[in-house]
Amino acid sequence: MNVDLSVVEWSRLQFALTAIYHWLFVPLTIGLGFIMAFMETLYVRTGNEEWKRITKFWMKLFGVNFAIGIATGLILEFEFGTNWSNYSWFVGDIFGAPLAIEGIFAFFIEATFFAVMFFGWKKVSKRAHLVSTWMVAIGATLSAFWILVANGWMQNPVGMHFNPVTARNEMYSFWEVVSNPSAVNKFFHTVFSCFVLGSVFVLGVSAWFLLKKREIVFAEKSIKVASVFGLIMAVLTIITGDLSGNNVAKTQPMKLAAMEALYDGKEGAGLSMIGMLKPVQKPSLPQEDVFYFNFEIPKMLSFLGARDFNAFVPGINDLVYGNAQENIISAKEKIQRGKVAIETLRQFKEAQKAKNEEEVSTLLKKFDRTTEEGKLFHKEYFRYFGYGYLNAPEDIVPNVPMTYYSFRIMVASGFWFVLLFALALFLGYKKKLQNAKVFHWVALLSIPLVYISSQCGWIVAEVGRQPWAIQDLMPTIAAVSRVDASAVQITFTLFAVLFTALLIAEIRILTKQIKIGPKKGGNE
Repeated sequence: MNVDLSVVEWSRLQFALTAIYHWLFVPLTIGLGFIMAFMETLYVRTGNEEWKRITKFWMKLFGVNFAIGIATGLILEFEFGTNWSNYSWFVGDIFGAPLAIEGIFAFFIEATFFAVMFFGWKKVSKRAHLVSTWMVAIGATLSAFWILVANGWMQNPVGMHFNPVTARNEMYSFWEVVSNPSAVNKFFHTVFSCFVLGSVFVLGVSAWFLLKKREIVFAEKSIKVASVFGLIMAVLTIITGDLSGNNVAKTQPMKLAAMEALYDGKEGAGLSMIGMLKPVQKPSLPQEDVFYFNFEIPKMLSFLGARDFNAFVPGINDLVYGNAQENIISAKEKIQRGKVAIETLRQFKEAQKAKNEEEVSTLLKKFDRTTEEGKLFHKEYFRYFGYGYLNAPEDIVPNVPMTYYSFRIMVASGFWFVLLFALALFLGYKKKLQNAKVFHWVALLSIPLVYISSQCGWIVAEVGRQPWAIQDLMPTIAAVSRVDASAVQITFTLFAVLFTALLIAEIRILTKQIKIGPKKGGNE
């Protein structure tokens, strides 16, 4: 396949840039939305004006973040058409559906109630305003759900069949797409992690007020809400992370192998806790040791992947070169089978063009999964369709060091946040929050850590599944648009400048509003 690889790399780089910046804004929107709703609920239930004042302060920060996040989100979705047009053509009937629902339904909820939430304090009743705040929070979460349904489908394509006449994948079961285990697990794990990020943000900002000995009551009340909410969500994030890992083992074994830098599969595989990798390893037989040092929990990776402490976990070499004993087909064989599927499709299109009805009918049966011939062809060949675009077996290996270290940072941070929230609750219970300066600094410095952790989660999810745009069906080299690399380079530069300016603007506005603090008496 003749593809300008510089276009592929620049398109990937541009999409990664947009996604990284967008994900700086989204988690705070989702997390802070629910925290605001909880605080306003306390105001409505107790009638305590202090809770109204607290809610308004966090709502102001929410509004700044929400507005800037929209810009990056819109650009991100447009890039599917500009940079990844072949991908959009190949699966647009499926991928476009959840994105359309997100825009029409979920975002509509956010936009409708956003104005009431911000400007309706004196125009609607307390309960009506509370409903608007909850609807904004729920709308933001529903937006995430539909986007993650689309992303989960890319990780594990289900509920569709290939139409050789149009050369497109078409949805046959919307429910299968929505209930896809990869999408469901990803949704809960991602949203819970957003709740953790919002809680850490509130905790850290409140700790800053305590350091400055300002707004003590405001800070302590905010910490109480954030700590309770954050602790629950941090525990749930860890639980859903385990479920996601189990699903990855079933649907994306190469990603799991990369997460653990596991080159040679084994039974009773241990889970690496912390290690240092040697310079980038290439798949090879036999495989040399890849760690300078590695501390692991014995057999835990086998349990994570198969709920069996003695189960076999395939390594990178098994997946690249095959393992007859474990019935694992080599990537070379998959590439050959994928080329057969691509060639069969080419023959079908040629027969169509030549109006050879007999050959069209014969070849069409191979793509019809309702027939025995079609089932066999799909099982043996078409399921490896995407491999036919790859040049070498080693192309299926993602960036192992980046995936490995990102996973360690994400997991370690998750457990750290559990301890952080528990400590905050303990100090609050002992009435020692106000003077715990070391804790104040730790909470404040945890804000950048939670953002790093959040980004690492997406690095594991997206870098770990390379080279695939759609797992096993379409690699990035086949998904990219046929454009000049210079065009992508120009837009990359423009976006980098624009997004950096937006980020700087957000940080400056947020810090300015934090320094001003909550308004006295809850008045705007």
